[in-house]
Amino acid sequence: MRNLNDLMRKAQELQKKMEEIEKELAETRVEGFAGGGAVKAVVSGKLDVISVEIDEDVIDKDEKEMLEDMIVAAIREAQDKAKKIAQEKFAEIGGLGGIPGLGFPN
Repeated sequence: MRNLNDLMRKAQELQKKMEEIEKELAETRVEGFAGGGAVKAVVSGKLDVISVEIDEDVIDKDEKEMLEDMIVAAIREAQDKAKKIAQEKFAEIGGLGGIPGLGFPN
């Protein structure tokens, strides 16, 4: 019975730690850049896009497609950084970040 109680206590501790990490990731802001810094994207540690900033100097109707590509590139960079942060945080409690259903990609 003691082993079961220890297991339950550890499971509750793990759940609490996971909740703390999820909250921390939701509050984390990660920046990604493209076009030499002309486009900046900010995402949360949970990969939600928070904002996109575009330098006025790159806004040109003739370059619309290139600008759209830079926006996508900046968002992807920020999301890649956020994924790495999430993986590192979940690795601290045993690498659970890749478990399906937890909302954090591998």
